[in-house]
Amino acid sequence: MKKNIILIGFMGVGKGTTARAYARKYKCFNIDTDDLIESKENCKIKEIFVEKSEKYFRDLEQECADWIENSVDDSLISCGGGFFKVNNLKDLGTIVLLDASYDWIYNRLSTADNAKAKLKKRPLFLEPKKAKKLYEERQEGYKEVANIIINVENKDLKSILKEINKKSLKRLEIISNL
Repeated sequence: MKKNIILIGFMGVGKGTTARAYARKYKCFNIDTDDLIESKENCKIKEIFVEKSEKYFRDLEQECADWIENSVDDSLISCGGGFFKVNNLKDLGTIVLLDASYDWIYNRLSTADNAKAKLKKRPLFLEPKKAKKLYEERQEGYKEVANIIINVENKDLKSILKEINKKSLKRLEIISNL
């Protein structure tokens, strides 16, 4: 069993922020799947969607997942919003869903100090009805694949980090005792 922690959840829920803070606090590597893909392709995700297609991007996510399965252990991996659909997700480590309501996520992004940048990075939120529809389509899928679900609404980062660490360590302990 891999000791990776895989953060999934809807765009804007705080996976990247949480991952960077977790890596600092618990002295582990943090890998962001979107960053890996952008680095490999030498262009931004939104450009990949426009210039090559969503299917091409999803194939890159699968390639990324395969690399993680074969090459990465004992790391924290934050994933793009649709990454939960890769076919080997369960083989990558403990899957932690950072969960929150659509309204909370939208409010988090639109009231942040750097709201313009946060929303620009996630252009789908410029069409709130479309974003909410995608959120609703993905919610059940996230919950189906998650080993651990952490509601992040109105929690400070420190308590979220503790909860991730405690629950993921407990799960590893249970699995190793089987």
